[in-house]
Order: sequence, then structure tokens, then C-alpha cells
Amino acid sequence: MTQGSWLAIDAMGGDKGLEVMLAGVAAARSRAQDLRFFLVGDEAAIRAGLADHPTLSAASEIVHAPVVIGGHDKPSQAIRRAKTSSMGIAIDLVKQGRAGAAISSGNTGALMAMAKLALRTMPGIERPALAALLPSLGETDTVMLDLGANAESDARNLVQFAVMGAAYARTALDLSRPRVALLNIGTEELKGNDVVRDAAAALRAAPHLPLDFCGYIEGDRLSRGEVDVIVCDGFTGNIALKTAEGTARFVGDLLKRAFRSSTRSKIGFLISRPATELLRHHLDPNNHNGAVFLGLNGLVVKSHGGANEAGVANAIAVAAKMVRDDLARRIAEDLGNFEARAA
Repeated sequence: MTQGSWLAIDAMGGDKGLEVMLAGVAAARSRAQDLRFFLVGDEAAIRAGLADHPTLSAASEIVHAPVVIGGHDKPSQAIRRAKTSSMGIAIDLVKQGRAGAAISSGNTGALMAMAKLALRTMPGIERPALAALLPSLGETDTVMLDLGANAESDARNLVQFAVMGAAYARTALDLSRPRVALLNIGTEELKGNDVVRDAAAALRAAPHLPLDFCGYIEGDRLSRGEVDVIVCDGFTGNIALKTAEGTARFVGDLLKRAFRSSTRSKIGFLISRPATELLRHHLDPNNHNGAVFLGLNGLVVKSHGGANEAGVANAIAVAAKMVRDDLARRIAEDLGNFEARAA
């Protein structure tokens, strides 16, 4: 059995509990029969839950972990319990080379801190970044990073994020030369602060990279599908992501309220239901679940804390694809090429 066939699952993470996590893992296994899993957490609870998933049971190994990292635990507290927690042990299985990736729906800050401490950053990478796929009006989704791993970033960090994001887009979206843009307050060359302008200058001076740098993009164009990778610091990215998610929920709730306002509106809802169902599916975060920590010596995927069975399965599918396509190698090659040319 190859390393890439095994994935480590933090079975105790997430808001919806062990039952949903196991159902999601079982759904992922049904789509990809070659996958095998380390299910990390309370052994008795996992064994009882596997009674409902006999096929998954045959493809899994339970790794007992007595401690669960809570949603309100500080990263510093979580790190001290890394060796006994389901999250920490799942990451350690990647460090040992026994699993190709770790997947957790738990505390994002704790997961980032544990992963960075255990796996360390790749040579040449100063800071890891959190990247995710966002729905767009284009032919494919859009990669966005950093979404919260780093509150502050300098120009060199943003350039590295661009290189990593492009490698991720080539893998996840099957693009040979992803279109990359920096998130900014305008599209003119003189817009933005020194950090963004210096990063743009460095990317313009690197045409040898396997990406097409498109300059700047504003926040109102995030979902238009005009670029494939959007790069920013983690503070900006996290706010932009949460704003987009909140707007999507607002639109959905507004439509529900409008369709319930009168008998005529209810009839209109029945007529337009296929279109509204398509909208709901497109905006459902479970269909785009699975953010990846890029730049580490090992793959770690963050599943949304409130993900349902389908969302967990999608996060696992993201992890499996990254392992199969050897994302870490692609990032290392691209970054090495950039550094050599720059020197």
C-alpha cells in the first residue's frame, strides 16, 4: 500500500460530531476505492460508529487519541496537547510518512499551529498559507490565499503565495498557466500600499513562472471568474472570505423571505424552483469544502467546522487529489525556479 493511499482523519473535530465525520469518510471511500484511513480519536466511540459503515471499517485503522481540541482552545494550549490529541496525532502520522495528508474539521488556529510546528515550512518558504476554492462565474472555481494563516505579510510572502497558489490551481483545476492577481483597492498600477506594489513588480519580472500575472483585482470581482488565483495577506483574505459567505447567506435568506411573502410569490417559487436550487447548490460551502495549508513539508486540509457528510467527503477528495498529484513537489520546483532566476 502506497503512502498516498492512506489519509489521517481527525475524527473528533468539527461541530457536528463523530457520526457526520464517519459518514463523510465513508462517502469519500465509496467514490475512491483505493483510499485507506487512519481514524484518530476515541477508539471506543469510533469502533461503535463504524458498525454503521462496514465497508469503511475494512479500509480503516483506528488510532486512539484521548484528547479533543475544542473550538475555543488557544493554539498555545493545543500545542501542549499535540501528542495526545486527535488533531495532533493525525498530523504526526503525516510527519512519520504513514499518511499522505491529514484532514480535520477542528479549530483552525490550533490546526495551523500544530501543523507548522510538526511539519515545518518547506525550504524557501517563509510562511505557509491557507488556500481554498471559491465558486465563480467562470468555467472553474477560483483559488484564494491567504485566508487567515498570516495576519501580516510582506511582498516576498505574497510572491511565494502566488507561486504556491498557482501550483495548487494547476493541480486542483487542471490549468497549465493559471491567471494570478493580487487583491487590491484598485486596478491601476499606483494603487495599494508598498507591499502590494512591490509584490506586483516582482511577479511582473518573473515571466518564466508557470502562471500569467494579471495585475490587481478588486473585492467586487472575486467571483467573476476573471482570474484563477487571488493573492492577499491572511487578514484581508479572511475578511473577504467571511464577507462573501455572509453575502451568499443573505441572498439566500432574502429569497426565502420574498418567496414566502404572498401566495403569488409561493407560486413564483414553484415555477422558478430549478433555478433557485441551482443557486443554492452553487453557494453551498459544502460543495467547495477543503482548504489546504500550502508551504509545509506535508499536506494538511482544513474542513469547515459545520460541514455535513458531503462537505467532509469533498475535503477528503481535495486531500486525495493533492497527494496523487504531488502538490508539494510542484511547489518546491516552481519556487526553486523563481529563486534561481531571481538570483
